[in-house]
Amino acid sequence: MRTSVELGGRGLSRANKKPRAASHKKTASKASKTRGGVKAIGDQGKAKRAAPRGRKEAPLGTLPILYMLSPQKFMSPFDCNMAVDSGFKVVLPYDNVGLGDVAGLVQDAIFSRPPGARTGVFIGGKDVTLALDMMKAARAAMVPSFEVSVFADPGGSFTTAAAMVACVERVLKRNYGRGLKGLRVTVFGAMGVVGFSSAVVAANEGAKVRIVAHDTLEPLEELARLAKEQFGVELEPVAGQTDTLKGKLLAVSDVVLTAGPAGVNILPRLLLSRAPGVLVAADVNAVNPFGIEGMDLFMNGTPLPGCSTLGVGALAIGDVKYKTQAGLFRRMIASKEPLDLDFRHAFELAREIVTEQAAKKPAEKARPAKNRQAKPQRPRRSKAATAAVALPAA
Repeated sequence: MRTSVELGGRGLSRANKKPRAASHKKTASKASKTRGGVKAIGDQGKAKRAAPRGRKEAPLGTLPILYMLSPQKFMSPFDCNMAVDSGFKVVLPYDNVGLGDVAGLVQDAIFSRPPGARTGVFIGGKDVTLALDMMKAARAAMVPSFEVSVFADPGGSFTTAAAMVACVERVLKRNYGRGLKGLRVTVFGAMGVVGFSSAVVAANEGAKVRIVAHDTLEPLEELARLAKEQFGVELEPVAGQTDTLKGKLLAVSDVVLTAGPAGVNILPRLLLSRAPGVLVAADVNAVNPFGIEGMDLFMNGTPLPGCSTLGVGALAIGDVKYKTQAGLFRRMIASKEPLDLDFRHAFELAREIVTEQAAKKPAEKARPAKNRQAKPQRPRRSKAATAAVALPAA
């Protein structure tokens, strides 16, 4: 008697009980030999793998790990990517982190690794005050021998503000032989984290800074109090809700910084053309329409259309911002001492970066005469050309 059974789509014939037993015995014998062969091969493989390897496991604590804390519902993918590309091998983001959660998270992170471990803490979010408070809470939670570096950059504001002010300072030194000290700086969009941070950085460099209200003055007055209490700098809140008020502010400004929402024009071209005293204008808005009409994303000290004001565009600033944030992450990894990194350290590094960039330009000009060409003056861009640069390719 024979039966047919479907296994895996194939028809297999089965004989009666006796032949099945013989077949089973034979199969078992083969399996035994096969198992022996596999085992022997496996043993050889293990020996082969073990012999040449000879590697020592990395000592505990040497792997760079970054704990990224955000009070928002997510940690910025930008910051995560920057951390990995800058050298951190493990990045662990935590979201919805409250001020009261910081100590417990930090202590779990530091006590699970040996003293001197390459561990870092990054503070994100969108609130400058909360980020600095979280930074203090992180430091207060640590004990000697288990201290690690902490870097705060809420919304990228510290590194972006540092880059913008450093770029403006470079343009001023290159074209007017001076820095920010004593100059009148007007900041539009100061309610945002980048605008407020840039105002504090500029004031810290000795500028007389006005922060412009686009609605009521009360929120900016609170920010001015915060700047005085936490950073020891003076910021003057002023009204700027209309073009007339903006024009009056431009008439008494040497430098203008715009850090408004993406795609919102703050300063029409006509206003700047009527303010010849404005030496430099910088804008961090990379979405058309830009914060300053006529601004080119790549401008880095060339005149804005229709006026003598020198422009600094969002991508020129962004290049320095990117290098600054990456540089601070690398400092966290390389430092043997715990660091506390905020906008002041960001500005120091951004200044170094733009100084190095400026130093390379004379070296390019010093090429042999046969390779040198007279550089034609850059033509002013038409509206169409500016739009072509700003709009992304389809």
